[in-house]
Amino acid sequence: AIGLSEVSADSIKRANNVHSIAAVQSEYSLWTRNPEIAVLETCKHIGAAFIAFSPLARGFLTEQVTSLEVLVEGDIRRGMPRFNEPHFSKNKQLLSALKSIAQSTNLTLAQLCLAWVLHQGEHVHVIPGTQNNTHLADNVSAEKIVLSAEQLTQLSALFSPFSVSGPRYPEATQAEIDTEEF
Repeated sequence: AIGLSEVSADSIKRANNVHSIAAVQSEYSLWTRNPEIAVLETCKHIGAAFIAFSPLARGFLTEQVTSLEVLVEGDIRRGMPRFNEPHFSKNKQLLSALKSIAQSTNLTLAQLCLAWVLHQGEHVHVIPGTQNNTHLADNVSAEKIVLSAEQLTQLSALFSPFSVSGPRYPEATQAEIDTEEF
């Protein structure tokens, strides 16, 4: 069994016809929903785990990035359209509603966002990054959180692919990635 990263459903199917796929790793969060087009279902169908990287949107969903100025020189996010204006300000508006939901459920932003990803299927797993033991405890506890159907719908609607402003990557980078696009 092999694993794949950032590939389309068609590529996964072709690869699985050659050798069974154990896991597919792709960016997935409330903020980046492309795997919902076909990859999540394809992974489920072939019995592969889906591993979501950047499930906290590279720190955006936890308010770790309050402005472009907090990103050090060389930080990959500096070149990502969603972290630059006019997109950044538009996307920050979504955070106030997210914070309200987190407060009403007595969860941290990270717990809420990770729980949402984990609710997308039994085959879905997350690999959030952290350098902080408190954040690590929050991340691990997300696995036990149960969100209602209403909460899941509310979160999905808030961060629909059409409410998030800006492309995921610069045009040249996006052209190299084999994933479905909304």
